[in-house]
Amino acid sequence: MMMMMSEMWKSRDLFFSFVVLATFQLAVSDGHQPLSIVAIHKTTLALDERAYIKATPNVLGLTGQNTEWVTLQYSNPKPNVEDWIGVFSPANFSASTCPAENRGVDPPLLCSAPIKYQYANFSSNSYKTTGKGSVKLQLINQRSDFSFALFTGGLTSPKLVAVSNKVSFVNPNAPVYPRLAQGKTWNEMTVTWTSGYGISEAEPFVEWGPKGGNRVKSPAGTLTFDRNTMCGAPARTVGWRDPGYTHTSFLKELWPNRQDQQLPKGLLLQELMKYIYKLGHRLFNGTEIWSEEYQFKASPFPGQNSLQHVVIFGDLGKAEADGSNEFNNYQPGSLNTTKQIIKDLKDIDIVFHIGDLCYASGYLSQWDQFTAQIEPIASTVPYMTASGNHERDWPGTGSFYGTMDSGGECGVPSQTMFYVPAENRENFWYSADYGMFRFCIANTELDWRKGSEQYKFIENCLASVDRQKQPWLIFLAHRVLGYSSADFYVAEGSFEEPMGREDLQYLWQKYKVDIAMYGHVHNYERTCPVYQNICTNKEKHSYKGPLNGTIHLVVGGGGASLAEFAPINTRWSIFKDHDFGFVKLTAFDQSNLLLEYKKSSDGQVYDSFRISREYRDILACTVDNCSPTTLAS
Repeated sequence: MMMMMSEMWKSRDLFFSFVVLATFQLAVSDGHQPLSIVAIHKTTLALDERAYIKATPNVLGLTGQNTEWVTLQYSNPKPNVEDWIGVFSPANFSASTCPAENRGVDPPLLCSAPIKYQYANFSSNSYKTTGKGSVKLQLINQRSDFSFALFTGGLTSPKLVAVSNKVSFVNPNAPVYPRLAQGKTWNEMTVTWTSGYGISEAEPFVEWGPKGGNRVKSPAGTLTFDRNTMCGAPARTVGWRDPGYTHTSFLKELWPNRQDQQLPKGLLLQELMKYIYKLGHRLFNGTEIWSEEYQFKASPFPGQNSLQHVVIFGDLGKAEADGSNEFNNYQPGSLNTTKQIIKDLKDIDIVFHIGDLCYASGYLSQWDQFTAQIEPIASTVPYMTASGNHERDWPGTGSFYGTMDSGGECGVPSQTMFYVPAENRENFWYSADYGMFRFCIANTELDWRKGSEQYKFIENCLASVDRQKQPWLIFLAHRVLGYSSADFYVAEGSFEEPMGREDLQYLWQKYKVDIAMYGHVHNYERTCPVYQNICTNKEKHSYKGPLNGTIHLVVGGGGASLAEFAPINTRWSIFKDHDFGFVKLTAFDQSNLLLEYKKSSDGQVYDSFRISREYRDILACTVDNCSPTTLAS
């Protein structure tokens, strides 16, 4: 700690000559990301020998856990209500430097944003008068050590008062936060995880096998990215943090059902159908580093007639269980949504998170915290993702929208840290077969209009499904390409993204898409079966026979701040809810489907409908989807 302070004092003269560059201003759309208000690049030194901050315990994860609480004790002889505590990792945060954008201007004293922060009086009401306080913060294993700094001057003009001792997990490099995803074939599961081990240090692999059976080891590939692959600030500057290494292993030739095997003594049938796995790294000295054990069940064969549950939502984000990073109450529903899905996990088979994953917006440390938050879900069932504006958009990088919503990430972290079975993961559009479902996942941050490469993919995805075996055809995308009553759409007079459904509605109608779902708008809304703004079915909750149109849903209430509806009621809008929630699809068989909208606050159902039909109803002819016929016999 004294060495760190000494280094900071040596940098003082350099710091006072510093002129803030415009390039260090935080390029975050809407100013929502909580860390965006912390002007760490404006930090000045105000170290006081009487001030202190102490963290306990020094060593975390002694029993193998990757999440642990730390207690901070601190004191400031000149307390202020705006004093705050920053959590930094790596601990020696004064050593970080921003890349030179202009040779004629010195870099700032600090160029490493905290990974989280909390006000000094958060749990110590007497701090303003006594100058003493304590707080508990939750840390996750993020491949490096931690230190804590006490600042005065508020978040916009921070003055560094004291720095704590260092805290570290037993093994910062340990394999953590596995994410399952469907592979490119129905009987393949991918396992992706994060660690601090590069390929020059260790060989990554997954040890796995059926519960009660023999296990094998499958190798994993390793990817990473560096600061130069980021497209702009803050991802290239104050938001940069080394992402470590992302590993992906492909578990192949899985069996969807194993009921015909003899049950080992004491093992239930549903347990036998599961696979056990754990993450491993073999160091070059022969030592093997292991994660805890996890389990999953194989996906059903395309067309398999069995009970299948699917959860879909968008715009989840991440939140802090310790109450830190409360600026703007950015993602207040995130933890509740996560909690409810975990609670119902035994009745969930696959999850689709359709864009705006964690809203890191250029603050790379947030990706680790997001993968830690969803680990109980993503380590158990396939967690399929789509690209949103907060993952991809950045001017001049090929994104369809020229906004700065990704904070300079331009899609790199999401494409690296989450596997999707796309032909080109940079495009991030793909199809997924799950039993009786065919999902066509679009990327609204790239051109989808007629004549584009993506339009061809969408048509092929919709056209190539065998509806006799996979009757439930679902279209998923982030931005609303269908219908929404959001106030900002209505203000534009569009009720959709500009040019959203103009081309695609003909494909939805031609190929008889049952349901289309979107995120981006942070609320819930359901339409009637609709085509060209006209309801094609008068029923609202129990559909029988042909729909004659597509039911559109906005399911963007995963966790980020809610969006307002316009004060207007359209004929095609059946149900609206200005609250956080998610959707659950249940396919009972090839003729019966249930959709339920559940609120994140209590997990109860607030909207639902059923579709009951036969194969001939899918074949039925309606407007703009009739096949040519002939009078010949």
